[in-house]
Amino acid sequence: MTFEPDFTPAEALAALRNSKVPGKQARELLAAGQARLDAAFPATPIRKLVRGRAALVDRVLQAAWQLFGLADQEGQALLAVGGYGRGELHPHSDVDLLILLDGSPAQSLCGQLEGFIAFLWDTGLEIGHSVRTLEECLLLARDDITVATNVMESRTLAGDDRLREQLAERTGPEHIWPTPAFFAAKWHEQTSRHRKHNDTEYNLEPDIKNAPGGLRDLQMVGWVAKRHFYPRDKASNLEKLVALDFLTEREYAALRRCEDFLFEVRWALHTLSGRNENRLLFDYQRQVAALLGHEDSNANLAVELFMKEFYRVALALSVLNEMLLQLFDEAILQADKPHEVRPLNRRFQIHNDYLEVTHENVFTEHPSALLEMFVVLAQHPELKGVRATTMRDCIDKRRLIDDAYRNDPQHTALFMQLIRSPHKLWSQLRRMKRYGILGRYLPEFGRIIGMMQYDLFHIYTVDAHTLLVVKNMRRLRYEETREKFPLACDVFYRLPKPELLYIAGLYHDIAKGRGGDHSELGADDAIAFCQRHGLTNWDAKLVAWLVRSHLVMSVTAQRKDIADPDVVMEFARQVGDLVHLDYLYVLTVSDINATNPALWNSWRDSLLRQLYTETKRALRRGLNNPIDKQDWIDDTRDEAMKLLEQRQIPVENIEKLWSGIGDEYFLRENARDIAWHTEAMLTRDNPDEPLVLVRESSGGQYEGGTQIFVYTPDTENLFAATVNALDQLNLTIMDARIITSADSFSLDTYIVLDEHGTPIGNDYPRLQAIRDTLTQALRDPSQFGNIVQRRMPRRHKHFRVPTQVIISNDIVNDRTVVDVQTLDRPGLLARIGRMFMEFDLLLQNARIATLGERVEDVFFITQKDGGPVTDPDLCQRLQQRLKEELDDTSRDQVTPSGGLSI
Repeated sequence: MTFEPDFTPAEALAALRNSKVPGKQARELLAAGQARLDAAFPATPIRKLVRGRAALVDRVLQAAWQLFGLADQEGQALLAVGGYGRGELHPHSDVDLLILLDGSPAQSLCGQLEGFIAFLWDTGLEIGHSVRTLEECLLLARDDITVATNVMESRTLAGDDRLREQLAERTGPEHIWPTPAFFAAKWHEQTSRHRKHNDTEYNLEPDIKNAPGGLRDLQMVGWVAKRHFYPRDKASNLEKLVALDFLTEREYAALRRCEDFLFEVRWALHTLSGRNENRLLFDYQRQVAALLGHEDSNANLAVELFMKEFYRVALALSVLNEMLLQLFDEAILQADKPHEVRPLNRRFQIHNDYLEVTHENVFTEHPSALLEMFVVLAQHPELKGVRATTMRDCIDKRRLIDDAYRNDPQHTALFMQLIRSPHKLWSQLRRMKRYGILGRYLPEFGRIIGMMQYDLFHIYTVDAHTLLVVKNMRRLRYEETREKFPLACDVFYRLPKPELLYIAGLYHDIAKGRGGDHSELGADDAIAFCQRHGLTNWDAKLVAWLVRSHLVMSVTAQRKDIADPDVVMEFARQVGDLVHLDYLYVLTVSDINATNPALWNSWRDSLLRQLYTETKRALRRGLNNPIDKQDWIDDTRDEAMKLLEQRQIPVENIEKLWSGIGDEYFLRENARDIAWHTEAMLTRDNPDEPLVLVRESSGGQYEGGTQIFVYTPDTENLFAATVNALDQLNLTIMDARIITSADSFSLDTYIVLDEHGTPIGNDYPRLQAIRDTLTQALRDPSQFGNIVQRRMPRRHKHFRVPTQVIISNDIVNDRTVVDVQTLDRPGLLARIGRMFMEFDLLLQNARIATLGERVEDVFFITQKDGGPVTDPDLCQRLQQRLKEELDDTSRDQVTPSGGLSI
């Protein structure tokens, strides 16, 4: 089937002439032609469609050129340039035109050109046009690499083709931008472009045109090749590089597949967005996946499968771009430089600071060199990289890696030598991944390459996250890292075998995307790896335990009350000894920092540090010798009393105040904060006003956040009014502790961070604003204003997070635990607080965790008599009420059922 326009040039011209509004007629011709192309997508080969779109626009513009009498004029031509010059157009691509003149136009011609240009804007096309003489083009192309590149790929749509030929000849490498200068400028341009996209193919919302591994990377190869090898051709032709031995048949086929895939994605994006949109925004990812035929599987969403394919294509294209540009560099920029070759061994040598094989059959005769190459690179950190010919041979010979290769003791020893390398481990693992060696040697790693999780919490693909975890571990060796991670650096240096940590890092998420518990499945893979690589049973069990337990410490710190000695003791029993604790702490810190830069903040740092420190004490005391809670309470009271006596606060006043405050307060708060609270409560000027204290936490369990203490009569709506006021102040609540005294006063502590995820610090005006706002809100909590309404962030709107509510009872602490997972939104905590009030439930404590677009909050509640919620019917109604209130209004979403454990 042909996709030439279904109207002839004569028919197009007649249609325009017979219309009172030619621009409108052109729009109708284009729309009808585009509808025909869209109907054929995606079943038709994409190249036919992009060329069909270009041919459709050609025909309309050529008819318009005639309509305005320009075909009868001499000395001018209408040229398609850029992507349109290559004959490639997507539904809303820019249509770049150059009206080329042999000299200044006559007055009559100016009028005709003005009419033609006005017509262009009426067509609805995304027109980019310029009207220039040949001399003007030469001057601009000489000064601007972008102009020079654009005119390289030009074709004549109408008019005198000799003008285009003159332009091509006079802008050729013999006159301007000789090949070395052109290549250097384009390479700099690509480097700058990549930097704008974080030098990664794996952005959450990738730009399929400009990001690393995008269409520009492929076009870059074509531009340089055309400039150097065939500057007189109208457009770049990568197939010619095969005949020139700069590209193999396999590489050319791979480039074509990459381009076809990116063309399909771009066509789909333009169709869905209705504009020249080249960013795979969350707005379109699901729809593009469906349009290209992806369906949900048991373990993965269709959008995740589509994005995995996209990231793999981008990675493959990025590697080919890197290799081919290095080949061009050697052929163009380095051609006249002397070749300095220094042998390393019989298989490798250093060639002008790049590693290369000693002869073309090295990998065939010595397959172990496929791994040895990366060991050698790690041993020589001064090298710039791998020479392009060796890179190509390595990629080509990776097919030699099979089960027999993986089980060869020589090869497993080489891989462990790399893992134990003191230098460049992360760099070489990343290089191994890019060349396809790591995914072949560890097939389980190969399966996660390009795998994404469709959420805002995991901002990296699983493979990128995994290698970043290893990178974070390696950074702990450096002094400049100590300022941010002092404890992790100290603990790292105590690890007896750091390589076990790196292996655990490699395997902790290796089983994602398979369905089932990825921690358990990954532990099985880790055991198999350790056994194959000759590790001892103890080492293998430690690695497997780390993989199996890699989430335990972060979950305990963020979702449980680690001020409770019982929680610490339970975690200590899971860990077992100091060695396991040390390894797990470093793995946890490295993992969190490799998941999402916004996830790590001073508060999470302090939680993990506190849990580590308390667990270490518990382990040294002995698992059979837990702390007695009453001893803990008595010690805290005694220490707080000493601090208050130093401040000359009368003991009888202290005792009277404390007599109405239960033991829970002294269990949860530390002595320093109790003294601070007590002094303020006893010395406040106006007992009828709510007491609001704000200060920076510096030590103890609240270190890393700003602490807000509220002392006021306990009333309905108190929690909802407080969190609503804090939300209006743009503060993020990380922790809430709610205590009610015997005389019905609330002693509530909130730990907050500002909008940047940091404590407020010494911003005194803001601290005062917090005091004033809260004091005003708490004078009459029942009258607090509407729950704060702010527009939900754009990215959040595209994620379905059905609310899940799990209710269980904590028998030891005589309370009920409500676990809520739902979509993050303004005013969430106030809504939940209101619902607890509706059910006459008291909030004791809350742990708040925001993970991308979702929140995972834990609330500890009791009935008004102070006991847990034991009525199953009440629990069921509370669970249902929370779901109904928090779920989106659209009822077509499938909401997983919550759990209920009474």
